[in-house]
Amino acid sequence: MMNLILFLIVNVVFCYMATVGFGVILNIPRRGLNACGIVGVIGWLVYVCIKDCFSSSMLANLLAAFSIGMGAMFCARFKKMPMILFNIPSLVPLVPGGQAYRAVRYFAIGKNDLALSYLVQVGMIAGSIAVGFFLAEFVSQVYFKIHGYSQQ
Repeated sequence: MMNLILFLIVNVVFCYMATVGFGVILNIPRRGLNACGIVGVIGWLVYVCIKDCFSSSMLANLLAAFSIGMGAMFCARFKKMPMILFNIPSLVPLVPGGQAYRAVRYFAIGKNDLALSYLVQVGMIAGSIAVGFFLAEFVSQVYFKIHGYSQQ
């Protein structure tokens, strides 16, 4: 139990730092950096919980991207800043960099079957992240249309 708590605390701290650090690199205004970090942490926690419960990387990425999209929408309205400023840095912990590296590495050493396997994984993860963002945008559009708010 203690190892799980320590694992989650370390992951939350490093996820927050990675998201905020990437926000600094992208020149996100200071008033939005904390919200970027929080949205990134929420997305990462959703990813970890879904991946542990269902052991499905695609579903975990889809739901994490959906939660990032919804969190970014609410932060954008609250901070009166564009939604993309919260989406991009918060996406950093979900990027399948390890699989992409392995795909390129296996292509370089001539193991094309393994490389294609990792390349398919990267494509499926990227697709599930895109679908998650699409669903978040769709849900927010429907929500605000029903409740009579205008998109700004």
